[in-house]
Amino acid sequence: MSDSHNSRRDFLKKTGLATAAFTILPNRVISGLGKKAPGDKLNIAGIGIGGKGHVNLKAMNTENIVALCDVDWKYADVCFKDFPGAKKYWDWRKMFDEMGSSIDGVMIATADHTHAAIAANALTMEKHVYCQKPLTHSVYESRLLTKLAKKHNFKEPFQYHKY
Repeated sequence: MSDSHNSRRDFLKKTGLATAAFTILPNRVISGLGKKAPGDKLNIAGIGIGGKGHVNLKAMNTENIVALCDVDWKYADVCFKDFPGAKKYWDWRKMFDEMGSSIDGVMIATADHTHAAIAANALTMEKHVYCQKPLTHSVYESRLLTKLAKKHNFKEPFQYHKY
C-alpha cells in the first residue's frame, strides 16, 4: 500500500523546485512574453555626442549603443570611432523615425535649449531618458515632461544630482 501523504519536507522541497523553475527562466522565454529580461542589454541612442555626451555614452558602454546623432560630425568623430557599430544621424527626428522601435533609451547632451523638446519626444515614444542638466528652461516645460512621464507610466523619470 502506497503512502499518499507527503511529509512537510517533501512539500517544501517540491515547492522550492517549482518556484525556482518559474523564477530562473532563460532570456528567450521572457523575451517571448514581450518583456525585456533583466540580463538583456538596453539599446541606447545618443543625441549630442561631441562633448559631454561622449563621456556619458562611454559610461553606458556596457549597454548596446545603437544610434548616434550630432549636427557636427567632425566634433563627434571620436565618439563615432568608439562606437563603430552604431548608426549615424544628423537629425534626432530622423533617428527616432527610423530606429524608434529598436531604441530602449536616449541620452541627451545637446544644447541646453533643446533638452526639453527631445526629452518630450522620447517620453512620448515611451523611451527612457538620461538628460544632461538643465532638463528644462521653464515651469511649462517641467510640467509638460512630468505629465508625459505620468501618462506613459514612468515611475521615477527624473533624478536630480548635486555636484
